[in-house]
Amino acid sequence: MDVKPNLPRAVLIISLVSFFNDVASDMVIPLLPLLLAGSVGGGAIALGMVEGTADAVASAMRLWSGKRSDRSGSGRKPLALWGYILSNAVRPLLGLVSAWWGMLLLRAIDRVGKGVRSAPRDALLVDITPADQRGQAFGLHRAFDNAGAVLGALLAAWVLSQPDTDVRTVVMWSALPGLIAVLIFALGVKEPQQLQRSSALKTEARISSSTQSSLFQSHFLQQNPKLKRYLAALLLFTLSRSSETFIVLRGHELGIPAGTLLMLWAGLNAAKSLTAHLGGGWADQHGRLVVLRLSWIGSGLASIGLALAPSAEMLMLVALLGSLPLGLGEGAERAYIADLAPDHQRGTAYGWYNLTTGAAAIPAGLLFGGLWHYAGAPVAFGVAAVFGLSALLFLPTSRTEL
Repeated sequence: MDVKPNLPRAVLIISLVSFFNDVASDMVIPLLPLLLAGSVGGGAIALGMVEGTADAVASAMRLWSGKRSDRSGSGRKPLALWGYILSNAVRPLLGLVSAWWGMLLLRAIDRVGKGVRSAPRDALLVDITPADQRGQAFGLHRAFDNAGAVLGALLAAWVLSQPDTDVRTVVMWSALPGLIAVLIFALGVKEPQQLQRSSALKTEARISSSTQSSLFQSHFLQQNPKLKRYLAALLLFTLSRSSETFIVLRGHELGIPAGTLLMLWAGLNAAKSLTAHLGGGWADQHGRLVVLRLSWIGSGLASIGLALAPSAEMLMLVALLGSLPLGLGEGAERAYIADLAPDHQRGTAYGWYNLTTGAAAIPAGLLFGGLWHYAGAPVAFGVAAVFGLSALLFLPTSRTEL
């Protein structure tokens, strides 16, 4: 990857943390559909409940942690660190569950960890990165994140290929890269002191709790109206983003072997990794919304292709091609939040961003799983395409971008 020499070192360290965390995560997540279709039971509806409800449980934590990182004198790092610790402590336990509700519980705790860390980490990335490089910083971060998913899936496939191993063994081994991620973040990320105790944060921290609004009123109503509109667009687009686990489930239905499905999962994330850093750089040069429109149009067309795919081979081809535009917009999607948010409310803004996308995963998972069960996979992917392309209507149409 082409990394500019003057990109802050901390950006690379945080990206490495996400790399190893996703190695751990993606040794596990692509195997969940296989567990639900096999020994655990539950099928498509249970998968929708697990993936959607788990994100729902974490949603409130995303906003709380963002607000907390704006007000806390200890900075953003401690919250993010505890989030990484929580996720990587419970994720390997998924290998021990014997019922779908047990998987749901552990996935919920895992996603609480993600909810605690996401907003403070994103805000910290903005804090340490010059404004004209934020797209590249988020693009690099997403590229490493997706590359970790590639390696995680490949490691899972390799472990499964060994004699006397099964899916549960792979899940337990995910604890090792998870531990590496926690140690790198704890020892390698140094939050600048001036970011921890700026005058704006001190003022915010002294506000009496009796004068503060509730989580769902404070700050958000004061934000730029463009931010509210953008969050509405993100909510609608998230409804269209069927979890990649559903692509794995569809491949399983079409007779693709487990090892090949893991390779497909790796390929999906490799495609996103290839375009994420490139898209972040384009967003810095040509504008966030230009890149977002290209990404969302490509994603919508991919959903149509998945709905029409007549065979396993075509499904894999369309899924791989569709991951390219999806990765292209990942850096721009996050960098645009920083463009719209005041500096002293940056963590809160990323809390609302993560809350919006996380909460939308609830109806998205349940709707997709329900449509799949009662009307079939093509209908589910077709409805996703409608939501995704409709989200474009909520993006600002002005040529002038922040």
